[in-house]
Amino acid sequence: MSQLKHPAHDLLDNLDGFRVEIDAARHRADIVLDRAPFNIISMPEREQLRLVFEALDANDDVRVIVLRSEGEHFSSGGDIRGFLEASPEHVSKLAWNIASPERCSKPVIAANRGYCFGVGFEISLACDFRIVTTTTEYALPEQKLGQIPGSGGSARLQKMVGIGRTKDIVMRSRRIPGPQAYDWGLALECVENDQLESATDKLVAELVKFSPLAQRTAKKLLNDSEDASLAAAIELEGHCYSRLRSSEDFREGVEAFHAKRKANFTGK
Repeated sequence: MSQLKHPAHDLLDNLDGFRVEIDAARHRADIVLDRAPFNIISMPEREQLRLVFEALDANDDVRVIVLRSEGEHFSSGGDIRGFLEASPEHVSKLAWNIASPERCSKPVIAANRGYCFGVGFEISLACDFRIVTTTTEYALPEQKLGQIPGSGGSARLQKMVGIGRTKDIVMRSRRIPGPQAYDWGLALECVENDQLESATDKLVAELVKFSPLAQRTAKKLLNDSEDASLAAAIELEGHCYSRLRSSEDFREGVEAFHAKRKANFTGK
């Protein structure tokens, strides 16, 4: 029998426009966009980002993932010419790749400064937490190209801020500055530009203290119940609560609480 071969086996050999840093001691992984000056996201990069999120999801040393960038801009968007060269079948898969932070079972933080346009905004919307700065500008400018967002941007945005604000952003290609994004609830926090790294570090340090199992359960529950009826969401919450009830982490949490000590969660 011939050895099975998959294109993904070689796709991560040479990362296109980004790098991955794993700090096992801090249970943290950083995916760093690194294509100066605007961190344009290429077609191959989208597929590679999906595979990296899947690989980090399977890495037990990693509890929290940070998506950030080098330079003054997170990303000005995708490679425009790449859309003209890609087949319709390929383009139809773009939203699946960009949804990888959402599918990842671990908490994902997007640290956004400067331009965060197009696919840069869309992949940030697929993350669990967004931290912005006073320099951040969110935008879905596809109308200027005679197009619409194609990687889930308008759909996620509408659920977060409503149809009126989404039409304002999408149909007018309007830029939303960081402070306004915070006011609208798109961002967890808005800080000065030089405070983005420290604010991100603080959130990571907070999240890694919790039970990895409880974090994974909470994320999946919230994602799965977003469109459910209240009754169905409560039912699903009860089943998740029941499963955690028998976990080692829950027992450790209860014992640590009564002993007035710090809990040592293992994710089991």
